Amino acid sequence: MASGDVLQVELVAADRLVWSGEATMIIARTTEGDVGVLPNHAPMLSLMVDGVVDVTTTENETWVAAVDAGFLSVADNRVSILAEHAEMSHEIDLEKARADLDRAHKAGEDDGEHAAAAAAAWAEARLRAVELAK
Repeated sequence: MASGDVLQVELVAADRLVWSGEATMIIARTTEGDVGVLPNHAPMLSLMVDGVVDVTTTENETWVAAVDAGFLSVADNRVSILAEHAEMSHEIDLEKARADLDRAHKAGEDDGEHAAAAAAAWAEARLRAVELAK
């Protein structure tokens, strides 16, 4: 592939580099909705919400990650995805994610805290990542 047909991607959590490589397409959830990024995409900076990032590599593999709120930056065929938390689908413990979701829903019923809603959104993103990767 020519260099103009490839995206250089970095998915970074606060504590580590989660994934880095070449891709032909990225799909991420932003405050404006789902955004697809192909090579030669116009520069953009967007706020992300809890959700899933879907990466199609140059080898036509699909990598799926759960991310919480963060930033998506696109410029000159470089894509940076920065989130406080990010996990690749194969790293996610499905049973723990389900338990986390149940616990967050119960906490929200008890006191309606914003923290419970955030925990529920993160657990749901992790579950979606595992489901999409199947």
